[in-house]
Amino acid sequence: MQVPLKMVRRVLTCIAVSAAFATVAAEQASATQQPEGPQMDAPAPVAPGPTAPRTAGKKLVVPAGTRVAVFLENGISTRSAKAGDSLYFQTAFPVTQNNQVVIPVGSYLRGSLLESKRPGRVKGHGEFRMRLESLILPNGYTVDLLAAPRSADTGGRETTDSEGKVTGEGGKGKDVGTVATTTATGAGIGAIAGGGKGAGIGAGIGGLVGLGAILLTRGPEAQLPRGTTLDIVLERDLALDSSYVQFTNTGRAQPITSPPIREQ
Repeated sequence: MQVPLKMVRRVLTCIAVSAAFATVAAEQASATQQPEGPQMDAPAPVAPGPTAPRTAGKKLVVPAGTRVAVFLENGISTRSAKAGDSLYFQTAFPVTQNNQVVIPVGSYLRGSLLESKRPGRVKGHGEFRMRLESLILPNGYTVDLLAAPRSADTGGRETTDSEGKVTGEGGKGKDVGTVATTTATGAGIGAIAGGGKGAGIGAGIGGLVGLGAILLTRGPEAQLPRGTTLDIVLERDLALDSSYVQFTNTGRAQPITSPPIREQ
């Protein structure tokens, strides 16, 4: 059976037309996906996906009255200290709760001077008062606190009270020694110059010189050298988020600079 030539031509025409449409569609799709020439416009921003809210951990409370051993990173002296100066400390011993470390060794504490007073020229003691205000764990977790020192190993005769005040030693003993030394020196010079009467006059002059020296000089400054160890006490509860506390990290002790030996 022979196929009519007209039908064959019609079929071939349909095939050619379909192929042409397919080629045009492919070229349009390619042009849409990869436009020719440089890209002048920035790509559309991609909106970030939703972030899951952080779940707070169990609340840990370090009770008021807890003692924390720290050492001072920057020295303090009433000679130059003033209210508002920043103070920096590190913990020297871990604090535990339920057999777990909650404040590891090497944690940082920041405080400030509330007041500072130099010793007087005739009487009075040098003194300053401090307060610790924030705690930073080694992983960067930071919380507010309120604490004050109760004792300090200064290498001198400074004392502390329950309000965080550090008081230096008085200069009364040294003042007496100054007068006695100058009096004895004056008496010796007077005795050489004029015998017993001269000794009396020399002693009086020497005493006046010693008293004048006292009136022109201040008493000993109150100071806490760098490396001083202190025992601080929390004055209110310290709340910690357990999800930030690394219970397996006991901390790493830092080398402590010993306070210089001072004359007693």
